[in-house]
Amino acid sequence: MTLKIGLFGGTFDPIHQGHVHMAQAFAAELALDSVILIPAGDPYHKEQPRTAAAHRLAMVEAAIAEHPQLAASDCDMVREGATYTVDTVQIFRQLFPQAQLWWLLGMDSLLQLHTWRHWQTLVRQANIAVAARGADSLNQVNPALHDWLPEALAKQAQQPEGNDGGRLYLLQAAPYAVSATAIRSALAAGTAVHEVADIPPPVAEYIARHGLYRP
Repeated sequence: MTLKIGLFGGTFDPIHQGHVHMAQAFAAELALDSVILIPAGDPYHKEQPRTAAAHRLAMVEAAIAEHPQLAASDCDMVREGATYTVDTVQIFRQLFPQAQLWWLLGMDSLLQLHTWRHWQTLVRQANIAVAARGADSLNQVNPALHDWLPEALAKQAQQPEGNDGGRLYLLQAAPYAVSATAIRSALAAGTAVHEVADIPPPVAEYIARHGLYRP
Protein backbone atom coordinates (compact mmCIF):
# COMPACT_ATOMS: atom_id res chain seq x y z
CA MET A 1 0.00 0.00 0.00
CA THR A 2 1.03 3.60 -0.59
CA LEU A 3 2.54 5.39 2.41
CA LYS A 4 0.31 8.34 3.36
CA ILE A 5 1.93 11.31 5.10
CA GLY A 6 0.29 14.45 6.41
CA LEU A 7 2.16 17.76 6.63
CA PHE A 8 0.91 20.33 9.15
CA GLY A 9 2.66 23.69 9.09
CA GLY A 10 2.19 26.55 11.52
CA THR A 11 3.93 29.00 13.81
CA PHE A 12 2.96 26.92 16.88
CA ASP A 13 3.62 29.89 19.16
CA PRO A 14 2.82 28.03 21.35
CA ILE A 15 1.41 24.69 20.23
CA HIS A 16 -1.86 23.96 22.04
CA GLN A 17 -4.49 21.24 22.40
CA GLY A 18 -6.31 22.53 19.33
CA HIS A 19 -3.26 21.81 17.18
CA VAL A 20 -2.92 18.30 18.62
CA HIS A 21 -6.65 17.66 18.19
CA MET A 22 -6.52 18.75 14.56
CA ALA A 23 -3.42 16.68 13.80
CA GLN A 24 -5.12 13.58 15.20
CA ALA A 25 -8.33 14.26 13.27
CA PHE A 26 -6.24 14.79 10.12
CA ALA A 27 -4.59 11.40 10.61
CA ALA A 28 -7.81 9.57 11.46
CA GLU A 29 -10.05 10.88 8.68
CA LEU A 30 -7.50 10.34 5.91
CA ALA A 31 -6.00 7.13 7.34
CA LEU A 32 -2.54 8.68 7.37
CA ASP A 33 0.49 6.72 8.49
CA SER A 34 1.95 9.81 10.12
CA VAL A 35 1.48 13.55 10.49
CA ILE A 36 4.58 15.76 10.53
CA LEU A 37 4.23 19.11 12.29
CA ILE A 38 6.43 21.78 10.72
CA PRO A 39 7.04 24.94 12.79
CA ALA A 40 7.43 27.96 10.55
CA GLY A 41 10.77 29.58 9.92
CA ASP A 42 10.03 32.87 8.16
CA PRO A 43 6.36 32.87 7.16
CA TYR A 44 5.54 35.55 4.63
CA HIS A 45 1.76 35.48 5.15
CA LYS A 46 1.92 36.24 8.87
CA GLU A 47 3.82 38.41 11.31
CA GLN A 48 7.15 37.04 12.44
CA PRO A 49 6.92 34.48 15.26
CA ARG A 50 7.49 36.12 18.61
CA THR A 51 9.32 33.14 20.08
CA ALA A 52 12.66 31.72 19.00
CA ALA A 53 12.46 28.83 16.56
CA ALA A 54 14.30 26.46 18.89
CA HIS A 55 11.71 27.02 21.63
CA ARG A 56 8.77 26.52 19.27
CA LEU A 57 10.23 23.28 17.92
CA ALA A 58 10.96 22.03 21.46
CA MET A 59 7.37 22.77 22.50
CA VAL A 60 6.02 20.85 19.50
CA GLU A 61 8.24 17.88 20.36
CA ALA A 62 7.06 18.00 23.97
CA ALA A 63 3.38 18.16 22.96
CA ILE A 64 3.55 15.14 20.64
CA ALA A 65 5.94 12.96 22.63
CA GLU A 66 3.14 10.61 23.69
CA HIS A 67 1.53 10.48 20.25
CA PRO A 68 3.54 8.01 18.12
CA GLN A 69 1.65 8.88 14.94
CA LEU A 70 2.84 12.51 15.17
CA ALA A 71 6.34 13.79 14.39
CA ALA A 72 8.11 17.16 14.07
CA SER A 73 10.43 18.61 11.44
CA ASP A 74 12.71 21.66 11.48
CA CYS A 75 12.90 21.88 7.67
CA ASP A 76 11.30 25.34 7.53
CA MET A 77 13.53 26.62 10.32
CA VAL A 78 16.90 25.74 8.85
CA ARG A 79 16.21 27.40 5.49
CA GLU A 80 17.25 31.02 5.10
CA GLY A 81 14.82 33.74 4.03
CA ALA A 82 11.12 33.33 3.34
CA THR A 83 9.85 29.76 3.32
CA TYR A 84 7.14 28.87 0.83
CA THR A 85 4.78 25.93 1.18
CA VAL A 86 5.46 24.75 -2.36
CA ASP A 87 9.18 24.42 -1.54
CA THR A 88 8.45 22.60 1.73
CA VAL A 89 6.24 20.10 -0.08
CA GLN A 90 8.90 19.52 -2.73
CA ILE A 91 11.43 18.72 0.01
CA PHE A 92 9.13 16.03 1.38
CA ARG A 93 8.38 14.79 -2.13
CA GLN A 94 12.13 14.21 -2.55
CA LEU A 95 12.35 12.48 0.84
CA PHE A 96 9.30 10.29 0.20
CA PRO A 97 8.97 9.96 -3.59
CA GLN A 98 6.46 7.11 -3.40
CA ALA A 99 4.29 8.57 -0.64
CA GLN A 100 0.89 10.19 -0.93
CA LEU A 101 1.40 13.63 0.61
CA TRP A 102 -1.31 15.75 2.24
CA TRP A 103 -0.98 19.38 3.32
CA LEU A 104 -3.33 20.62 6.05
CA LEU A 105 -4.58 24.19 6.02
CA GLY A 106 -7.49 26.15 7.45
CA MET A 107 -10.45 27.30 5.38
CA ASP A 108 -9.24 30.89 5.76
CA SER A 109 -5.95 29.89 4.13
CA LEU A 110 -7.73 28.03 1.34
CA LEU A 111 -9.57 31.24 0.47
CA GLN A 112 -6.15 32.88 -0.04
CA LEU A 113 -4.57 29.93 -1.86
CA HIS A 114 -4.59 31.77 -5.19
CA THR A 115 -2.12 34.30 -3.69
CA TRP A 116 0.39 31.64 -2.63
CA ARG A 117 3.64 31.24 -4.53
CA HIS A 118 3.23 28.68 -7.36
CA TRP A 119 -0.01 27.38 -5.89
CA GLN A 120 -0.75 25.42 -9.09
CA THR A 121 2.45 23.43 -8.57
CA LEU A 122 1.63 22.94 -4.90
CA VAL A 123 -1.74 21.32 -5.59
CA ARG A 124 -0.14 18.97 -8.13
CA GLN A 125 2.65 17.93 -5.75
CA ALA A 126 0.37 17.32 -2.77
CA ASN A 127 -3.23 16.82 -1.79
CA ILE A 128 -4.97 19.46 0.30
CA ALA A 129 -6.98 18.85 3.48
CA VAL A 130 -8.99 21.78 4.79
CA ALA A 131 -10.02 22.34 8.40
CA ALA A 132 -13.11 24.42 9.18
CA ARG A 133 -12.37 27.94 10.40
CA GLY A 134 -15.12 30.28 11.61
CA ALA A 135 -17.79 31.16 9.05
CA ASP A 136 -15.50 30.76 6.03
CA SER A 137 -16.76 28.38 3.34
CA LEU A 138 -16.00 27.13 -0.16
CA ASN A 139 -18.62 29.52 -1.50
CA GLN A 140 -16.16 32.34 -0.89
CA VAL A 141 -13.24 31.02 -2.95
CA ASN A 142 -11.65 33.33 -5.48
CA PRO A 143 -12.59 32.79 -9.15
CA ALA A 144 -8.96 31.82 -9.81
CA LEU A 145 -9.69 28.55 -7.93
CA HIS A 146 -13.00 27.77 -9.63
CA ASP A 147 -11.55 25.38 -12.23
CA TRP A 148 -9.35 23.50 -9.76
CA LEU A 149 -11.85 23.18 -6.92
CA PRO A 150 -14.49 20.83 -8.44
CA GLU A 151 -11.81 18.69 -10.10
CA ALA A 152 -9.96 18.30 -6.79
CA LEU A 153 -13.14 17.38 -4.89
CA ALA A 154 -14.12 14.88 -7.59
CA LYS A 155 -10.68 13.27 -7.55
CA GLN A 156 -10.85 12.74 -3.78
CA ALA A 157 -14.32 11.22 -4.12
CA GLN A 158 -12.78 8.53 -6.33
CA GLN A 159 -10.44 7.63 -3.43
CA PRO A 160 -7.46 6.55 -5.55
CA GLU A 161 -4.46 5.01 -3.81
CA GLY A 162 -1.71 6.54 -5.94
CA ASN A 163 0.98 8.95 -4.79
CA ASP A 164 -0.05 11.81 -7.05
CA GLY A 165 -1.57 15.05 -5.74
CA GLY A 166 -4.58 17.03 -6.82
CA ARG A 167 -7.16 15.92 -4.27
CA LEU A 168 -9.10 18.18 -1.91
CA TYR A 169 -10.71 16.90 1.29
CA LEU A 170 -12.77 18.85 3.82
CA LEU A 171 -12.14 17.62 7.35
CA GLN A 172 -15.28 16.71 9.28
CA ALA A 173 -13.76 17.46 12.68
CA ALA A 174 -15.34 20.44 14.42
CA PRO A 175 -13.10 23.46 15.09
CA TYR A 176 -11.38 23.50 18.47
CA ALA A 177 -12.06 26.91 20.03
CA VAL A 178 -8.63 28.02 21.24
CA SER A 179 -6.00 30.37 19.85
CA ALA A 180 -2.31 30.85 20.44
CA THR A 181 -2.88 34.61 20.48
CA ALA A 182 -5.26 34.31 23.44
CA ILE A 183 -2.82 32.04 25.26
CA ARG A 184 0.05 34.51 24.77
CA SER A 185 -2.14 37.37 25.97
CA ALA A 186 -3.15 35.51 29.11
CA LEU A 187 0.43 34.65 29.97
CA ALA A 188 1.62 38.19 29.24
CA ALA A 189 -1.07 39.46 31.62
CA GLY A 190 0.40 37.36 34.41
CA THR A 191 -1.80 34.27 34.40
CA ALA A 192 0.09 31.24 35.67
CA VAL A 193 0.88 28.91 32.79
CA HIS A 194 -0.66 25.88 34.49
CA GLU A 195 -3.92 27.84 34.86
CA VAL A 196 -4.25 28.49 31.13
CA ALA A 197 -6.54 25.91 29.57
CA ASP A 198 -5.61 24.03 26.43
CA ILE A 199 -1.83 24.05 26.90
CA PRO A 200 -0.56 20.45 26.95
CA PRO A 201 1.06 19.80 30.36
CA PRO A 202 4.56 19.10 28.92
CA VAL A 203 4.34 22.40 27.01
CA ALA A 204 3.21 24.27 30.13
CA GLU A 205 6.23 22.88 31.98
CA TYR A 206 8.54 23.98 29.18
CA ILE A 207 7.05 27.49 29.10
CA ALA A 208 7.41 27.84 32.86
CA ARG A 209 10.97 26.52 32.88
CA HIS A 210 12.10 28.96 30.19
CA GLY A 211 9.97 31.93 31.28
CA LEU A 212 8.32 32.31 27.86
CA TYR A 213 5.54 34.78 27.02
CA ARG A 214 6.14 36.99 30.04
CA PRO A 215 6.43 40.78 29.62
